[in-house]
Amino acid sequence: MNIKKDLFIDGQWIKANEYSHLTSPYSEEVIASIPIANEQEVNLAIESAERARETMKKMPAHERAAILERLVSLFEKRSEEAAEIIALEAAKPITTARDEVARTIQTYKFAAEEAKRIHGETIPLDAAPGGEGRVAYTVRESIGVIGAITPFNFPMNLVAHKVGPAIAAGNPIVLKPASQTPLSSYFLAELLQDAGLPSGALNVVTGSGRVVGDKLVTDHRVAAITFTGSPEVGIGIRNRAGLKRVTLELGSNAAVIVDKGVDPDKIITRCVKGSFAFQGQVCISLQRIYVHEDIYDTFVGKFVKETQKLKIGNPLDPKTDVSALISKGDVERTLNWIEEARQQGAEVITGGIAEGNILIPTVLLNVSASMKVSCQEVFAPIVIINKVQSTKEAFEQVNNSRYGLQAGIYTENIHTALDAAEKLHVGGVIINDIPTFRVDNMPYGGVKESGVGREGIKYAVEEMTEMKLVVFNRN
Repeated sequence: MNIKKDLFIDGQWIKANEYSHLTSPYSEEVIASIPIANEQEVNLAIESAERARETMKKMPAHERAAILERLVSLFEKRSEEAAEIIALEAAKPITTARDEVARTIQTYKFAAEEAKRIHGETIPLDAAPGGEGRVAYTVRESIGVIGAITPFNFPMNLVAHKVGPAIAAGNPIVLKPASQTPLSSYFLAELLQDAGLPSGALNVVTGSGRVVGDKLVTDHRVAAITFTGSPEVGIGIRNRAGLKRVTLELGSNAAVIVDKGVDPDKIITRCVKGSFAFQGQVCISLQRIYVHEDIYDTFVGKFVKETQKLKIGNPLDPKTDVSALISKGDVERTLNWIEEARQQGAEVITGGIAEGNILIPTVLLNVSASMKVSCQEVFAPIVIINKVQSTKEAFEQVNNSRYGLQAGIYTENIHTALDAAEKLHVGGVIINDIPTFRVDNMPYGGVKESGVGREGIKYAVEEMTEMKLVVFNRN
């Protein structure tokens, strides 16, 4: 399979000056030719979005909702095709890819509903002296052109979390998908064209972050940037974005605490899934596990046994649990991190090797907080399990991180659960589940180097609209 894609600008498929080969992370075969946009081509996309701005702003809410509803219907009809695209370009196991498509459909459903719920409020001006005889209310208006920069790991659903609320709020979008997973975004462009989205309201431009990303971040016509990716890139975007609205969903080394009194048998399967689903290449993948000393040995034994049952192989095989990492470089990096941890005293109890581009699911014990496998985002099928003497110690270990996206705790004690909710310095505390839990209408985002702003459709719409105050003087 080797298909050729073009840039999608102003409702047209536009040939680029330059193309590159897209290869499968699993087989390393060429699967597509992808355009590499230059600055002039990005400029065309921004111009196109700017022209569509008034059309989108004036479009009634019910029409924006109807476009998103038609998109949902098209996704439902072509869901297997969508899942195969994800499996092919990202090496996401097909079963997990199908789950992503199902979530993508939910996300656009939420966006269609949210399009009808954008509203302001009345303000009681007579609460202040001098406010008598005046009526005030607020409205929320579309902000303008949205620059969306998305990652490889959820190439349909994380795109949906940017495109869905942008359309719901009446904003045109210029979308730069990750270089490894552009086919999902071009597929979306086809569907939105069929769904009746006006020309220019979605533009898809592929290419390097240095060219496409920089142009979006610095161009004065782009009103807001929404980015999911690494903290280093995110911080750079914020520093250069000026007065643009910026939403950043960045890294994490998500942790779960397992308190004494918890039955390991009830949670092992869930913890293993949270650690190794899509090869651990998930922002809230379970990377650190802190287990109370009373049940530590039992937990570790059962966790390793369950991990060793995982099937590795071709992402298109429905039985596959773990497939290739997104790039050869990531395989080398993670093997180096494992070796560094081993040399510094950590114990590799299972895994720690690669077969081709597949890193075998790896469990490490006795890992210090300064080791890269603990303090940095591994984005690979690697998990550490450390022993703690108390939940107080566990809270300190979880918080000893530059990140703070989500954290989980398993406990039978309501006081401990409430303490965790209060003391864990993260954007979301998940009680009696792994930090990898997410449904698509909940507020999602982090603190510290995990980012700024929140996604989840309602919350993203707030980020993509401006509040305007209207005051009538009736005196």
